[in-house]
Amino acid sequence: MIWAYPDLRLTLLLTGVFILLYLFYLTRFWAINRKLKVEKQRLFTKLIVRTAYFILFLIAFAGPSIGNSFKEVKEEGKDIFIAVDLSQSMNATDIGPSRLQRIKFELKNLIKSFPSDRIGLIIFSSEAFMQCPLTFDQAVIQLYIDGLNTGLVPNAGTDLTAPLKMAMDRFMKDESQEVKAKSVILISDGENFGDDFESIVSELAENNIKVFSLGIGTQKGSQIPRGNGMVIDPGTGEPAISKLESNSLRLAASETSGDYFEISDEAQQIGELVSAIDRLEGGVANTRMVEASSNKYFYFLLAALGLALLDMILPIKTIKI
Repeated sequence: MIWAYPDLRLTLLLTGVFILLYLFYLTRFWAINRKLKVEKQRLFTKLIVRTAYFILFLIAFAGPSIGNSFKEVKEEGKDIFIAVDLSQSMNATDIGPSRLQRIKFELKNLIKSFPSDRIGLIIFSSEAFMQCPLTFDQAVIQLYIDGLNTGLVPNAGTDLTAPLKMAMDRFMKDESQEVKAKSVILISDGENFGDDFESIVSELAENNIKVFSLGIGTQKGSQIPRGNGMVIDPGTGEPAISKLESNSLRLAASETSGDYFEISDEAQQIGELVSAIDRLEGGVANTRMVEASSNKYFYFLLAALGLALLDMILPIKTIKI
């Protein structure tokens, strides 16, 4: 026999509480015995019945598993590319400590929610680069996330088309025969200076690749630190202000049947993003039979309830007056 819930500490605690309460119960009867005639044999019978069903309750609570059963397990797979904007505007501090630092923190927690899925990492600004191909190795992904910084890519603006095109190309060239749900998490403050954006979004939709956009920033925006100073707007000569512009991100999500989420001063939707991706129905990659222990707690619970019911409706007379 094995136990499904072998919580020894809780079992001992419940046992101790039962013993203390029953000692109090017996003490009261001992006091009554001084004035009234208590039938100790029947009192002992009562003790045996109550102890029996309490032990049965404890056994049922621990989940006794006797014998084995076989279950069919369907393995569903998802492939997820995370595309992270590393343009200079991601250093803006309207989301503390900075947009990029916040994203790195959230991503390290996000990927832990998908331990059985393949995850890849794309970085981009005006160009896109494959930082890590699709992999099951979360330690590698974590390592790459730790190293994200705006110095890894050219800083000549932001092109949202480039990472989406790279993700689609990799999905299309994937030689794996497994049928999997394919999605892209597009993370940016939304500033887009690229061409053919709507065209690549349409291609993604045609190939059933969903885009889940995560906008980061605020409507008010903030200046962009660079070195000991700020990024200067060449048109005005004043410090540049970067604001969240969600239109392109929302378009990519809606056209591919994905969804748009936000980290801003008004919303913290990383949890909703995780839930949305988790709800994706990946194709059945494999089915297998697994041997599982058969939990028989019900029989012990039924026996305990029977004895408890008997104790209530058929009280044992303990006192003769």
